[in-house]
Amino acid sequence: MSDQLKFKQFSRKDSNTGYDYFNIDTDDERVGKVRAMINGRTLTIFSINIFPEFQGHGYGQRTINMFKDYYDTIIADRVRFKAIGFWDKMGFIEEGNGNWICKKMGTW
Repeated sequence: MSDQLKFKQFSRKDSNTGYDYFNIDTDDERVGKVRAMINGRTLTIFSINIFPEFQGHGYGQRTINMFKDYYDTIIADRVRFKAIGFWDKMGFIEEGNGNWICKKMGTW
């Protein structure tokens, strides 16, 4: 299995959902999906799903790190209790409303 991640973005903004979706792929296969909303240089993540057979291999962390390279602000929307450790480890800060946020230096 290749370690190189590839993202295929496709938008449903013309549909009723308004979400943007990303497939998370390696050279060999799909390892997960992201449901998000892009607003300029801000990405709001509603769900990130690494398929069970690929969990624990760092794909979620690498996905968020790649998003950090591209977006100035990333918001993790309504983080579940069991996912708080992940977002904390990724450098996100709790906003107090259930959301966790990460901003590039100089965008505060």
